[in-house]
Amino acid sequence: MVRVIPVVGGNFAQYVWRNFHGGGGDIITGKMAEGIQVVGGVGEKTGLDGPSMACRISHPKTPGVFYGSNPLEDSFSALLLDLVIVIFIIHLLHFLLRPLHQPKIVSQILGGFIIGPSVLGHNKNFRLNLFPEDVSFLVTNIGLIGFMYFLFISGVKTDLSLIKKAGKKEYFIASFSVVVPLVLNISFALLIRKSMDENLAKFSSIGAVTSSLAITAFPVVHPILHELNLLSSEVGRMSMSISIISDAVGINAVIAFEAAIQGETDAMNALWYLISLIILLGFIVFGVRKVMHWIIKRTPEGQAVEQGFIIAILLGVLTMGFLTDLFGIAILNGPLWLGMAIPDGPPLGSTLVERSETIISELLMPVSFAFVGLYTDVFEMAKAGWPTLAPLFFLALAGHFFKLGATLIPSLFFQLPLRDSLAVSFIMCLRGQVEIILLLHWIDKKIIKIPEFTMLVLMTATVTAILTPLISILYDPTKPYMVSKRRTIQHLPPQTKMKIVVCIEDQEDVAALVSLLDMSNPTAASPFSIYALHLIELVGRAAPVFIDHKKSKAPSKYTASDSIHNALKLYEEARSELVKLHTYTAVAPKRTMNQDICELGLIKRANLIFLPFSRVTRVCFTRTRNGQHSGVRLQDMNTSVLEHAPCSVGILVDKCNLHSPMVGQAFWNSAQHIVVLFLGGADAREALAYADRVIGNQDVYVSVIRFLAQNSRGDNEFEKKLDDGMVTWFWVKNETNERVIYREVVVRNGAETITAIQSLNDDSYDLVIVGRKQGINPVLLEGLSNWSHQNELGIVGDFVASEDFTAASSVLVLQQQILRDQGQFSSGICGKIRFDIR
Repeated sequence: MVRVIPVVGGNFAQYVWRNFHGGGGDIITGKMAEGIQVVGGVGEKTGLDGPSMACRISHPKTPGVFYGSNPLEDSFSALLLDLVIVIFIIHLLHFLLRPLHQPKIVSQILGGFIIGPSVLGHNKNFRLNLFPEDVSFLVTNIGLIGFMYFLFISGVKTDLSLIKKAGKKEYFIASFSVVVPLVLNISFALLIRKSMDENLAKFSSIGAVTSSLAITAFPVVHPILHELNLLSSEVGRMSMSISIISDAVGINAVIAFEAAIQGETDAMNALWYLISLIILLGFIVFGVRKVMHWIIKRTPEGQAVEQGFIIAILLGVLTMGFLTDLFGIAILNGPLWLGMAIPDGPPLGSTLVERSETIISELLMPVSFAFVGLYTDVFEMAKAGWPTLAPLFFLALAGHFFKLGATLIPSLFFQLPLRDSLAVSFIMCLRGQVEIILLLHWIDKKIIKIPEFTMLVLMTATVTAILTPLISILYDPTKPYMVSKRRTIQHLPPQTKMKIVVCIEDQEDVAALVSLLDMSNPTAASPFSIYALHLIELVGRAAPVFIDHKKSKAPSKYTASDSIHNALKLYEEARSELVKLHTYTAVAPKRTMNQDICELGLIKRANLIFLPFSRVTRVCFTRTRNGQHSGVRLQDMNTSVLEHAPCSVGILVDKCNLHSPMVGQAFWNSAQHIVVLFLGGADAREALAYADRVIGNQDVYVSVIRFLAQNSRGDNEFEKKLDDGMVTWFWVKNETNERVIYREVVVRNGAETITAIQSLNDDSYDLVIVGRKQGINPVLLEGLSNWSHQNELGIVGDFVASEDFTAASSVLVLQQQILRDQGQFSSGICGKIRFDIR
């Protein structure tokens, strides 16, 4: 027999169910007992004798709201609505906070905080209808699973080779920034130990808290750097190396203090903890990792891993969680270690990330932060009072300052600029998911209670919210690329080596680029140094990779680079005295790939960067895992390079007429016809300077068409004089050259400009060269501003590259280098050969 004691509150009855030993209450028997649903655990003591458990009456499924039923009485319906609410709140907060350079982790913490008992959950009706005990139980468990998969996917992305590749500077900064704060934190904690809570004052508890304050977690740093577009930057690469090394150093302290906690009741517990840890790590390293390599060997090159293996690995995450909990190890360690055992990058790591990351980050993680939010309660924090919270608050605050100083001092010692040193120090102080997971673990170990947990969660959000915008202000990764010295085709002295960075997305780009390079007329007096950079999108790993193929061999997972570079080497051999080839591979996110391109151009002092362009078919039919067009993302990359390049930039739109036929024609001395559309401005002058170089190729015929506004309406006098000087010099130099044609077209608006260009739409030319947009008379483009869809090409370049211009001519759009602090005008005055401002 069971007696039920009613509990006040709720739109449906809630009860406490206990063994009957006498006293008042309602007796539940037969069918009435079948309606009781257990929502809490046994063991809580009441004023009556015997253990108790939390229950509520389970309502049968009803046809719907139109029959008078409340769908929120069903726990599954309430859970679905909770998911919608928390995901919506997080995305709304992220949308509102993004202009303030706030990372997504801040929005996630605040989203969970809002639905918790501190804000919405403080309302009794909201809490009992949307987050009753059984729904909260579901959210808690799904949230833990979300954290398990987050750590797993973070482990998959982790590139442990960064530890081997790191230099002395990274090792010293990482070690110093962990050991020194740890010692200072422990010393400070011992000074204020008497004012601490009894559980927190234990040495094992002090060690756990201080060690977490001294460590910077890689799974926290990487996503924030990714959002700030710093992964490929110098500071970003250094910060990732330092965080991985600091994790490796600090994890030993965490294990030691965890063992101390286990051994508080019995010393044998600590011994069994360490034995279990060694067994589990041995199983992962010598068993699981070998299986992963076997899966990779079984997968044919260029193909995705079989679906069955992916499912088995994702199930293995849950298995590892069970095993770690079985051995008394923190449940979330197992998934992280499993992820780290999986080789990053293609084919296995990239496939796992592609197929699971969106579900984890956009569905499971919001539930995880809802779970965190249900534990935060500012009212409990206020009730606890300042004297209770002050010791832990000052310990955490001091820990952040110790961490900041311990990173800043060695950074300055190694002569990093002050702004870069501060940026690295702030990055090392970032807090996020891993720290919150540790706080939940401390609650489980009774190191802290709800008031302290709430305070530390709010401190985590506050610290990250303050530091992230400061990092953006202090460090601009594109600033070094905008140089003050001219690196253009127009200002390249004669009889000088020309340095070109050639960016290649896939093998389809190679033939057209080789044809263009050969047509650009390398000579013994002015040879080419070509820096070929194969661009690979970073998937399945956290750290970008930049490979110099003369210094190191590319990993087998990036074998596509070999075939591309081999094709370029054939061209180098054919032009051995005129061309020198250097090959590189950059594996980075598309949004930060511009940094690798610009940095290579800066270091090599290039005069020109050739960028790939996604043809219409590729843009229409190639999609990424999140449904976004790869061509759109390539356009964003090109736009970033155009904005920050340290030299001139050319974008080649290949309409397939520049493939192997043209390569053959170039080598077999067949004629090529080029037309230059000269609309004025710095970019047009760069295009004309490039055409002048091409004319040196005896197999090339060049037509230059200059567009002028009627009655000089809208002309900028300064730009007009520079244009006149450049055109005059070009025509005087090539007036007797039968392979050069020059003519002028006078137009009144953009429509007449397009009409004049359309008259060339007869397949007479193999290549159209046009300046992008700098300095063009706006009258020539009047009425066309809303017509362009490809901003990277400019209005005229977009038109001749589009399907509206049906000629088979490929298009080369050129932008002259934009000098630092010089805005849109990067031009010159008459000189002997070129027009320059000195």
